[in-house]
Amino acid sequence: MAIKDLFKGTTKKGAGEDTPPPPPVREGAAPAGEKTGRVEALSRLIKKEKPPKIELGEREKSEFEHEQDTIVRKIEKYRASEHGFGRLLKHPVKVLTEQPINTLYVTIPVAILFFLIGAAIVIRDNGVSAIYTSTMIDDLIIFAFFIASVPLAILDFREMSRRRHIEEALPNFYRDLAGMNDSGMTLPNAVHLVAQSDYSTLTPYVKRLDNEMSWNVTFIDAIQRFRARLATPLTDRSIDLIAKASKAGGDVSEVLRAAANDSYEYITLRTDRRNNMLIYIVIVFIAFMVFVFVIYILVTTFLSV
Repeated sequence: MAIKDLFKGTTKKGAGEDTPPPPPVREGAAPAGEKTGRVEALSRLIKKEKPPKIELGEREKSEFEHEQDTIVRKIEKYRASEHGFGRLLKHPVKVLTEQPINTLYVTIPVAILFFLIGAAIVIRDNGVSAIYTSTMIDDLIIFAFFIASVPLAILDFREMSRRRHIEEALPNFYRDLAGMNDSGMTLPNAVHLVAQSDYSTLTPYVKRLDNEMSWNVTFIDAIQRFRARLATPLTDRSIDLIAKASKAGGDVSEVLRAAANDSYEYITLRTDRRNNMLIYIVIVFIAFMVFVFVIYILVTTFLSV
């Protein structure tokens, strides 16, 4: 009996030693259910199946609707601030300097106020008869005219200079873009590479065109926005031709090269015309200065007493 018990204990001990221990669980290992869920999600992704719909509770739905309404209100507020009177309040200097004629909304009231205040001071010091006898009223009218017209003239000169520099840079931009497209590049890649070059005043507009096309805006839409931002007669004509050719499916490189040649000829003709008219402008200025000099001599010689 003891021998049987001895062999019996030995058998249990051996059986215990022969049984392998359970594998240790690694730290950070995903549970079996989570691993199965990931496999199922990956399988649906490979098979291009739609993920199952998730039913949201009332609380989640209300939070989502509230967040959506907040985003819509912010977008509407931003749009209102970028148009009309709201834009004027947000960017007054930018709105007034966008178009030279916009300065008249400020300069004309300032000129009228200056004239009225000056006339009131003259009448207070010299009486009502000073309106007809004093030359101060004439001086006030001249200064009021300068107040209204000088800012307009300065901004108009700046706008003309901007347009001239943009139009002078257009032929090189078109040629570079056509060359990149001929080398096998797509239009977005060609625009991106050309945007790294320097085209004077045209450079920021080209960079913005590149940014729009990098956001998957089509070439036709991006080039039309590019034309609207430049807003010059030459760009309207050439970019409209490029957009129509691209929409029709023609060779864009040839159209770009034709637009470059047309722009170059237009600029050359305009430069020749300006150089030919320069001599006549100088003659007019000299005649005016002679007239002013003669008037000065007459006033100082015969009307000095």
